[in-house]
Amino acid sequence: MRCIPAALVLAGLALPAIAQDKKDEAPVPVQTFESPIVNGKNEPIGKITIRDGANALVLRVTIQAGGLAPGWHGLHFHAVGDCSDPEKFEKSKAHVNHDKRAHGLLNADGPDEGDLPNLFANADGSANGEVTSEMALTGEDSLKDGDGSALIIHANEDDHTAQPIGGAGPRVACSVIK
Repeated sequence: MRCIPAALVLAGLALPAIAQDKKDEAPVPVQTFESPIVNGKNEPIGKITIRDGANALVLRVTIQAGGLAPGWHGLHFHAVGDCSDPEKFEKSKAHVNHDKRAHGLLNADGPDEGDLPNLFANADGSANGEVTSEMALTGEDSLKDGDGSALIIHANEDDHTAQPIGGAGPRVACSVIK
């Protein structure tokens, strides 16, 4: 019986030491990355800013006036950081999808890692949006892996269920993440 109170006393003494260790840990620094967004004529139309913290990646998309057609546009992370074919941006390959999941934020078998919410362009073609992702900027299976990745903006809205890209249509803008 005396073992239980002694164990409780020892555990009580250890807890402040464990808590102190947590206080001594340095916070994870936020990494920031910026890249231009180009259209199908390889002209800059805006930029992306990525902030990668301990719990999430925050992506901010800024498009200048005239950059996009007004309305909703699908946004996806694609597997290769290559926007060198501006006519279609196909060198960026398919979505980032390490887990081989189905496309769609609203799909019961999804989402894949490249799926993001839609971006709305104003009547003047400008847009500002901010979304979060569980993707990491650096490290294994990250956006800045060996061949990088790309943020692709599509001509149409993503319905978040249809395969393979939710009806989002052609790729109209691209930003390299390397």
